[in-house]
Amino acid sequence: MPSAEIITIGTEILLGEIVDTNTRHIARTLRDLGLDLFRTITIGDNVSRIADAIRASMERAEVVITTGGLGPTVDDPTREAVARAAGLELEFREDLWQQVRAAVGRYGRLPTENQKRQAHVPRGAVVIANPVGTAPAFIVETSQGAVIALPGVPGEMEHLLHESVIPYLQRRFDLRQVIRVRLLHTSGAGEGVIDDQIGDLELLKNPTVGLAAHNGVVDVRLAAKAQTEAEAELMISEIENDIRNRLGDLVFGVDAETLEGVALASVERRGWSVLIATYGLQENIIRSLPRVTRLTDLAPGQLAQEMETLRRETGAVASLGIGAFSDEMAIELCLHTPEGSQERRLTYGGHPRNLPRWALNTGMHLLRAAAGARKPDAKAI
Repeated sequence: MPSAEIITIGTEILLGEIVDTNTRHIARTLRDLGLDLFRTITIGDNVSRIADAIRASMERAEVVITTGGLGPTVDDPTREAVARAAGLELEFREDLWQQVRAAVGRYGRLPTENQKRQAHVPRGAVVIANPVGTAPAFIVETSQGAVIALPGVPGEMEHLLHESVIPYLQRRFDLRQVIRVRLLHTSGAGEGVIDDQIGDLELLKNPTVGLAAHNGVVDVRLAAKAQTEAEAELMISEIENDIRNRLGDLVFGVDAETLEGVALASVERRGWSVLIATYGLQENIIRSLPRVTRLTDLAPGQLAQEMETLRRETGAVASLGIGAFSDEMAIELCLHTPEGSQERRLTYGGHPRNLPRWALNTGMHLLRAAAGARKPDAKAI
């Protein structure tokens, strides 16, 4: 199976001025296509460094995809860098110049002289017409594989990737395999506990199983490679069933499902009206929750009393209070439901900025467990 590398080009990315979303999109597309992606790189707008990176990637991988640096300005160096890496000269292509003129003309303008740079490509390159922008993309074919240069503008890149590049790769490398990925989300146990229960599955070659911890939530990633979607889906389903049998109620969701969404859905199924109050959690942390009461001037140890007052005032059947106290690196939880009440104070050993998210996830786990009539293990949280 061919391997691939992605090179993202742009000093603005290195300086943190913009976020690179292209790499993620290309990576997921290549994954679904069955290509093995082994490395991603970001390089600033320097011809020599870009050429070195491309040359090194060409030695390791059959498919090298670059994004960015195809504009008309002097700091758009990708064309020259690809040519250097491949040992080629740049050539002016009149047909490309006409494409650029037509693209600019759609905006009611005439192209400037510097836009002729976009009509230069490495000699012999396969041109990818760009109907959604002004920068033509191109492919330089080698004996081992291909270097594919795409624009950095996400909308243009995605269009050319799916309309032109993917069909090219399928033809060139006779790609017939597909990869399917599924994420199982767990709460109520740490990464070490999950690993202890399914560690043998993490040694599998196909399908593969991996873990990723996210402040009170541990994701189990399943990936299967097969000749057809149906075969890959069967492989995923079989390993998923095994994991669910081992982890039981620790698994709360799949793929796009969230812990708060699942917890609140469980509460709704029980017919409970619920009051949620928080302290020390930023707006971006709690925006997914409905009708949150934000507590102020709350001291450690006061959460239970505050929640009792709020519950009497609102008449809520269930209530969850979540307090994050960064000075003490601790959280307090106060949960009341028709199934009973419980209070927790837990200390946190991670980075302080992750304390609010850990507090929310831990509170949502308690609520999910109560609504699902499963008593949570205090040691596992």
